[in-house]
Amino acid sequence: MKSMKKVMGLTLAVLLGLGVGIAAAEEISGKIQKVDASERMFVLEDGTQLRLAEGLPTEGLKEGASVKASYEERDGQKVVTEIQISE
Repeated sequence: MKSMKKVMGLTLAVLLGLGVGIAAAEEISGKIQKVDASERMFVLEDGTQLRLAEGLPTEGLKEGASVKASYEERDGQKVVTEIQISE
């Protein structure tokens, strides 16, 4: 019986630990104010700084373009995981 309690306790601890590591995607939209392609970063007119995740293209990112993006907080930065760009 003690063995079963240990297993259940360990399982619960692992599940709670995994829950902390899961990042929920946030959504944002706005107009691009500034682009730094070398850093894979852009700034919206409201001052929000976003960085593109590896694998997302930087083509189409230009000042004045409207964007809608999903991002996750990683190491204190907003990292874009999905993006839609329109003129």
